[in-house]
Amino acid sequence: MDGRDLVRSVRMVGSVQGMRTVRSAWRRRRADARALAPRGAERARVPGLLVGAEPGPGGGVVRFARSRLRVRVAVGGAVFWSWDDAGPLPSYALEGTGPEADTRARLEPDKNGGWQVVSERLTVAVSRHGALELRTPGGVVLRRELPPRWWEPVAGGAARWVQRSEVPADARFFGLGGRAGGPRLREGTYRLWNTDPGGRFGPGDDPLYLTMPVQMVVSDAGTHLAFHDNSWAGRVTLREGEEGAGSGHDRPGSCEVRMEGGPLRCWVVVGTPARVLRGWTALTGAPALPPSWALGPQHARWGFGSEQEVRRVVAGYRERGLPLSVLHLDIDHYDAHQVFTVDRERFPDLPGLAKELRADGVRLVSIVDPAVRASAGNAVFDSGLQVGAQGAFVLDPRGAPVRGEVWPGECVYPDFTDPSVREWWGALYEERLGQGFAGVWHDMNEPVAFSAFGDPSLPRSSRHALEGRGGDHREAHNVYALAMARAGYEGLRRLRPEERPFLFSRSGWAGMQRYGGTWSGDVATGWPGLRASLALVLGLGLCGVPYSGPDVGGFDGSPSPELYLRWFQLGAYMPLFRTHAAIDAGRREPWEFGPEVLAHAGRALEERERLRPYFVTLAQLARLTGAPYVRPVWWAAPQDRELRDCEDAFLLGDALLVAPVLEEGVDRRPVRLPRGRWYDTATGQVYEGPGQVVVEAPLSRIPVLARAGAVIPVRSAEGALELEVWAPPAGRTGGGMVVRDMGDGWARAEVERYTSRLRGGRVVVERDGKEELVPYPVRVRGLPAQSLSGGLDRKADAVRCVRFQGGGMSS
Repeated sequence: MDGRDLVRSVRMVGSVQGMRTVRSAWRRRRADARALAPRGAERARVPGLLVGAEPGPGGGVVRFARSRLRVRVAVGGAVFWSWDDAGPLPSYALEGTGPEADTRARLEPDKNGGWQVVSERLTVAVSRHGALELRTPGGVVLRRELPPRWWEPVAGGAARWVQRSEVPADARFFGLGGRAGGPRLREGTYRLWNTDPGGRFGPGDDPLYLTMPVQMVVSDAGTHLAFHDNSWAGRVTLREGEEGAGSGHDRPGSCEVRMEGGPLRCWVVVGTPARVLRGWTALTGAPALPPSWALGPQHARWGFGSEQEVRRVVAGYRERGLPLSVLHLDIDHYDAHQVFTVDRERFPDLPGLAKELRADGVRLVSIVDPAVRASAGNAVFDSGLQVGAQGAFVLDPRGAPVRGEVWPGECVYPDFTDPSVREWWGALYEERLGQGFAGVWHDMNEPVAFSAFGDPSLPRSSRHALEGRGGDHREAHNVYALAMARAGYEGLRRLRPEERPFLFSRSGWAGMQRYGGTWSGDVATGWPGLRASLALVLGLGLCGVPYSGPDVGGFDGSPSPELYLRWFQLGAYMPLFRTHAAIDAGRREPWEFGPEVLAHAGRALEERERLRPYFVTLAQLARLTGAPYVRPVWWAAPQDRELRDCEDAFLLGDALLVAPVLEEGVDRRPVRLPRGRWYDTATGQVYEGPGQVVVEAPLSRIPVLARAGAVIPVRSAEGALELEVWAPPAGRTGGGMVVRDMGDGWARAEVERYTSRLRGGRVVVERDGKEELVPYPVRVRGLPAQSLSGGLDRKADAVRCVRFQGGGMSS
């Protein structure tokens, strides 16, 4: 620790608490020094030469002189491989026991003395020295894993290891959880250790709250996802390849994964991006479906201060005709920041307030932090001490609860890797429901213990249950928030089984989508922070977390009116659309930035509400297929190298391409288009892709383009569902899917598929597999005015086409 660390700590939490933070940090360092002996001398190991093989279900075991390699193809096509007899379980990422082996895949001899496992989608070839090649059925190499290396302490302890891989020279890397510098991951080293960056972050900060050893690799050879199922601290070093010019040789891209301990095991899923995410979802579980109200506009602030201020904000939305679905209460509504309490002076009747707001269509959502104030008389602390034989809290090596400094003061931390603790914690949410809250957001759950040393986490020597296996914080840290999300989600399901829980979390790990979503955390206010907001959502979607969004306006500081508006316009097309700010960052209501911003923000809110049926459909499709709402523009064309490098636009589902404004003073911007015809939804201008075009981006809106032929469910002016259809080109068809809002329960949703085509100058829309008329009004856009004759077509084999609008008309 130096003087700057001390000043930063004191400035962050105040002088008294800051000094306690320094003392707590020293305690953590001493605990680790006592309990975690220096590694000392180490013995390096490599697999050695191949000595034999044992076929088994879906693959088999290949034996080497100093290790064993297990290869197994699962039903559905995912490939699992591991060293030193590590199996797929135990795993926090997999849902249940994982997939069954594909008995059609067999281990058989390969050329040059190696072995191979041949499956429908992938061939895994194992060399005599322990290298693995993952090949397409045509023999093209997608990924080559070099023989691993271990370093084992001579005196005993966890072995650290490194796995190096090669990918095609043209490959691009994505994923690794929430990375502010993405979505395409440049050359460099990325840490795998969930971390609170300390107040705010921008594109250059790494790691952040949510890291995952999940990488998606896109190349001409194909797309694949690789997941190293290991929750220990680690580093991933990426290096993009280079294609040789003329007669020069290609230099492959490379990936190096280094872990401080834990098993060396990996899952690989190959195919198109859509197929890869479907396979990943089959492994790790379907995303939780948010209630439909959680797809509407949300507002939060650290520092509402009182019931009167909450009413003032909600009234401000209503008086100005602005839609609002959710309002979030931060830690300031607690009594002295203690979780599961209420400050009765500032919020004397929270259940009454919640009931009043719900009658006006607004739900309340509560923050929940994991840290529990360690003081006798605190009901949560006292009840936690009675859980099980040793209490509910994380212990130090001597068996005493670990203590750290957080907002309530000196705190202890529930051990969510213990099933009995999860059950106890989940039952505590009854108090939140009783206060009238409709959902929760988990914060500070990396977990955070304020630090003067730069790593605000618990001592690495802290002891955890780890589902009965036992272990320390080095293994438990990255899955702590995931286990907390499970505790909250399962508790809410038990307490209110008729409703789908709403939960999102600042931190997490692979598989967290089973319990909810996430948000950006404390992104810095500024244009770089706006760009980072988009990178985070895109990257997390490619890791299987489809529901996320940024703090609109940034967490700290005061955005300019232009920056706030551009952030607001981007947020309107994010799955989680929420304004939020720090306690000293000022108000973030749209009317606080002047009448021009208010008018333009109002239009963005109206468009979000008009697209609500589309968001409901995307949410259902994400649950069924794993496809994120927000997708990179290369989603349907990963072979397009220009699209792979496009980071400033995205697809919302299959139908819309959104090109946010990410720089100050911009009123026109270039947009890279995928193949096909695209319509500017505001002007009706037609563009043909692939290629780059320049579109208008006035302060009043950001460019949104619709794919020709798209069938999009929208909300009409009267509030009913209707289909907006963008005219397909002659000779081509289009389509889309509709999933009607089934409420906030568990009713099974039906996916309705529609196709569109041009026939005799008219757009005809049909529902697949149905002979009857389309059950919704249909509004066609994109046809020139002279072709908009006879607004209704009710032929027996046709379909209903109700209103036609020219491309120049805005909805």
